[in-house]
Amino acid sequence: MRVVLAEDGALLRESLAAVLERFGFVVVAAVADAVALEAAVAEHLPDLVVTDVRMPPGFTDEGLRAAVALRRDHPDLAVVVLSQYVELSYADELLGADSGRVGYLLKDRVVDVEDFAATLRRVVRGATVIDPTVVGQLLRRRRDPLAQLSPREREVLALIAEGHSNAAIGKLLFITESAVGKHVGNIFTKLVLPQADDTNRRVLAVLAYLRRDETT
Repeated sequence: MRVVLAEDGALLRESLAAVLERFGFVVVAAVADAVALEAAVAEHLPDLVVTDVRMPPGFTDEGLRAAVALRRDHPDLAVVVLSQYVELSYADELLGADSGRVGYLLKDRVVDVEDFAATLRRVVRGATVIDPTVVGQLLRRRRDPLAQLSPREREVLALIAEGHSNAAIGKLLFITESAVGKHVGNIFTKLVLPQADDTNRRVLAVLAYLRRDETT
């Protein structure tokens, strides 16, 4: 069973590689960032990818985004996200795959390496394995559509609710009007607002924001 491993911490990367080799996996590449991960998969065509979520250069969700892209390009590739944190930005897209063969595990809950190896084999055979903490946060986010917005997107939405234009929001947040436009577009996408003119979608976004305020 051929594995590509992605983890930016050198010590943990080597430790994980040693554990995998001990249980019969063949680590064909062990890399430190998402760009190298995608290149290694293209080169080696492994059976399984094990990747951290937060990697260079931004240490946000690079590994998770790479996992989603890899599954899109290689639908039969098994992918296990192994993270210190629950990052939900692309988790729905990864874990919602109909074909299974995905996992999202938290590092501090992996206490038995033999069980960990067995879990990886289950994923390769077609299972979907999700840490209960991740499941709980996904369910809470689905109940609260604004939970998936970044802190900056929440700031922008709050200012939209106050009636500010994109230009005014840019001045208040000390960012360009173009950057505000990108944040607004992300808000529309994450709130799954129907395609319409931007004025109507801004109103719908504000209504979502106000409904959340009423329930908190």
